[in-house]
Amino acid sequence: MAFFNLYQRVSRAPTNPKAAPKSRQFDVADLYQGPLQAGVETAADAPPLDEKLRQAYFWIVNHAIISPHYDIEYNDGPAQSYSVGDSRRLLTLPSAQSYSSFILLPLLTFATRGKCLFVGGPGRGKTASAILMGVLSGASVREVKRGMQHGHPQLTIADLLGNPLPSDLINAQSMDDIRIAWRSWLGMRVKIIDEYNRIPTRTQSALLTVMGDNYAEVLNHIYECPESAWFLTANDDQGGGTYQVIEALRDRIDVIVQALSFNPRFLNELLARIEEGIRPEELVPREIIFTEEEIDRMGVEIRQVEVPEAVRRRLEFFASQFELSETAGGQFEYMTKDTARLSGLEWSQVTAADSGRDRLKDLGCQTKNGVSVRNLMTLLVYAKALAYFRGNGAVDLDDLRQILPFVLHDKLQPDPDAPFFGLPENAAYRTDRLSWLRRMFDLSNDEFNRLNLDNDDPVGAMAKEFAQGLDGVSERTTLSRLTRIEKLIGEQVKGRKLYGHLYDDLLKLKYLHQRYTNYLQWLRSQ
Repeated sequence: MAFFNLYQRVSRAPTNPKAAPKSRQFDVADLYQGPLQAGVETAADAPPLDEKLRQAYFWIVNHAIISPHYDIEYNDGPAQSYSVGDSRRLLTLPSAQSYSSFILLPLLTFATRGKCLFVGGPGRGKTASAILMGVLSGASVREVKRGMQHGHPQLTIADLLGNPLPSDLINAQSMDDIRIAWRSWLGMRVKIIDEYNRIPTRTQSALLTVMGDNYAEVLNHIYECPESAWFLTANDDQGGGTYQVIEALRDRIDVIVQALSFNPRFLNELLARIEEGIRPEELVPREIIFTEEEIDRMGVEIRQVEVPEAVRRRLEFFASQFELSETAGGQFEYMTKDTARLSGLEWSQVTAADSGRDRLKDLGCQTKNGVSVRNLMTLLVYAKALAYFRGNGAVDLDDLRQILPFVLHDKLQPDPDAPFFGLPENAAYRTDRLSWLRRMFDLSNDEFNRLNLDNDDPVGAMAKEFAQGLDGVSERTTLSRLTRIEKLIGEQVKGRKLYGHLYDDLLKLKYLHQRYTNYLQWLRSQ
């Protein structure tokens, strides 16, 4: 019994003592509340939702999922590090509260109602972690397991979504008369798809509609699904399933989390569970289970987390590195890797023609594609969620640095033939994509600092000036701004190689020039 009590205990101590207390918003309904009932926990007594989320994290990492891999590292001052092995890799001891990505990323997905893919070998806790997320939403273990969809080669659309009632098929005079027996999992707040890369391609298309557009369709009948967090599993994310996952379905996945290997030093934990008959998913404490209203409110609070301009600018600079392909287009706007991809030309032919830049220095030469709008929006949401989880009201650069590799894991495709990967010290980045993405972000920040863009960003200054609006701007002022834009473009392109961030700056300046040109024509027509 002592073991069961230990598993159901949630620490009363604050999980993050440095977190600033959040002010509770006034609710008119509070005026109509009667006297408090003795022994009843009220909303005012309950911990803030970010604290409850941290309580859930620490309960899972300490009692449910054995994951001693603290790979999301934060430091508060100098951190002790050691060079290990022939490769001289650093073993770092973080000086601030750090986290296991295998637990934290699913929890942030739960909080934001995102879509998380677990990858890793069989028996590493992927499904167990997903089941815990379902229990946190208030469903029973039985409901979660029965609602889980298992990918297999015979899975049909009817198996996934639902069947028309046989009697209606016989007696119906029109399609509208046919009722559909919808599958119950469609209404769940946490949806789990096990081994999603074993689902037939046609059925994947139906799954894509549910994931992307939040509805299911059978025989012209529509089932509107509630907002949900999605958890998918795959033993191999590189096409090792029965079916190749369609590109659109892969693109809907927000974060990818790798299930790391089990450390045998924790075998005693497994032994205790066997001997005591303990199943952690059946012992989740009531205090860390979220109501539907709490999940909705948590989503609102996460969206309110600020992204400071300094952090946003570094993300802009990083994202601008990758799309440019100078030889891909004849018109300036079409000089992108996407233009080359749509042409069907072999990638080696594209890179062979692009010989003007320093291919070792240019980060864009390390990838075959750029960052999409969906990727950037996902990155911002998860960065906000991570800052919220840490008890902060604003995203800092470390939050962005830690979350970025998991969001862009399979979104930025590396070019293994790039000179960067040919250097001996970079050989590990061919296989360790997370570390590669984080390294690219660090290199991007180094270049941002070298260019002194925090203090000297003329394009940003012009954009801020334009953002103030055009009401009352005179013809003379408009002409002056047009002249300044043209002069800046001349200075930017004079004797310089074209790199991704410069390409995006020039397109921004052309946009501003066009807006002022249109406004000038309007002024003169009055």
